[in-house]
Amino acid sequence: MRYACDGTNNYKAPHMHYVAIVTVLALIEFLFFGALVGRARARHGIAAPAVSGNEVFERYFRVQMNTLEQLVLFLPSLWIFAHYASATWAAGLGAVFIIGRAIYCRSYVRDPKSRSLGFVLTALPTLIMIVGILVQAVRALMAEQ
Repeated sequence: MRYACDGTNNYKAPHMHYVAIVTVLALIEFLFFGALVGRARARHGIAAPAVSGNEVFERYFRVQMNTLEQLVLFLPSLWIFAHYASATWAAGLGAVFIIGRAIYCRSYVRDPKSRSLGFVLTALPTLIMIVGILVQAVRALMAEQ
């Protein structure tokens, strides 16, 4: 991987700022989903620590928890893929992930059976990055021998 000097002897991988922006946007989206859960909790009278009692509230809660589960795979994949493959592609795949999460939220709250598109737009970028990491890491390992 090539690195560019920024003039201060600090070396940075090209286009990593896009990956950082996507990371922060994904975290902001997660915080927003948390706010939606809080609003649904208040609107439907679900006192903490309860996580059930109203179907609409439960849908918002599941969106937030599913997003947390997805972030555990997505965030490390994003950064490792950016290192081994391409920061630009990582950021692009990350943007698809963020859009997919928004679609997932909207469709799941409306009708859980309609969540497929949002799920695919979330899972596919992560899967592509995981496979890409494995391929690039094995190639790098083989090149060292």
